[in-house]
Amino acid sequence: MNYKIVRLNTALRTSKTSSVLIIYTGGTLGMAYDDSGSLVPFNFGKILEKIPILSNMNIAITVISFPEPIDSSNVSMKHWTDMAYIIYENYDSYDGFVVLHGTDTMAYSASMLSYMLQGLNKPVIFTGAQLPISAMRSDARENLMTSLEIATAKINGNPIVPEVCVFFNHILIRGNRSKKVQSVHFDAFESENYPSLAEAGIVIDYNTAAIRPFEPNKELVYKNRLDNRVMVLKLFPGITSKIMDACFDIPGLRGVVLETYGSGNSPSEAWFMNSLSRAVKKGLIILNVSQCNGGRVIQGRYETSKELLSVGVISGADITTEAAITKLMFLLGQYSSTDEVKKQLMIPIAGEMTT
Repeated sequence: MNYKIVRLNTALRTSKTSSVLIIYTGGTLGMAYDDSGSLVPFNFGKILEKIPILSNMNIAITVISFPEPIDSSNVSMKHWTDMAYIIYENYDSYDGFVVLHGTDTMAYSASMLSYMLQGLNKPVIFTGAQLPISAMRSDARENLMTSLEIATAKINGNPIVPEVCVFFNHILIRGNRSKKVQSVHFDAFESENYPSLAEAGIVIDYNTAAIRPFEPNKELVYKNRLDNRVMVLKLFPGITSKIMDACFDIPGLRGVVLETYGSGNSPSEAWFMNSLSRAVKKGLIILNVSQCNGGRVIQGRYETSKELLSVGVISGADITTEAAITKLMFLLGQYSSTDEVKKQLMIPIAGEMTT
């Protein structure tokens, strides 16, 4: 992949200058209006014209752009491996990383990179915008500038936030706990099942108790084997056995994230449980997550969820759908054994669930 690399003269290069690598994948933040009024990707080499105050941040910034910026709706496994590899390849050269990404699938990408970058000890901050950087009321400037500050923030020489995060609208949240909940408001993301890692006001107030600790002896390992033979099946009143069986009979399918009601409840009719039982017996991995933004799956709490446990459905606890489907793709790429994948699904990889 031939990346476009731009180094910006934003700081006096001294031994005390912080350095950040920005990875521009696409999305609204990097768009500007052309002469005809259409939104087009702008040249990041001219970002100082859009945000001149960047020159005062004393951060040495390098930008690597995807050759063709992508709409985040088109994000694929290849894009995830590219993002993760860029960070892995440049890991020793920068204090932190900022990934500019479209908002629609940002939570998926942040979740996947939290799994792929094992042993991460530096900030990887995903951010974007609801309005393009050239718009008068754009949130792009605030999101980008604060993300850069967080990516270089240190205490006692160590990064304050050594993990994959999403920063949006003054709030920093763990990437694999994030979920997009708004399409027209600036507060687009939330983390219902885990506290915010920081809040940016006059100062940035870090919630150090919630942040993964810096581990000096860890080395970064890049794991790029993924398997997308998975699907999400959302339950709804009126779902039929034909729908269930048609999904479970998809050729090559290996795993299913089953979105159930409330704390993991589902229909208790015989046909429903029989369909799940057949799927599990033929080797499908079925992970139970809640349709609710908050709360957790507690299989067996109610009568309607007891049988899910008995037929071999795995509880996803308080994991989000975004983190669940990417975790399933990641683990299926790492392990050939179905039993091992099931075992690892119940163990947190990067703080994505509470056991």
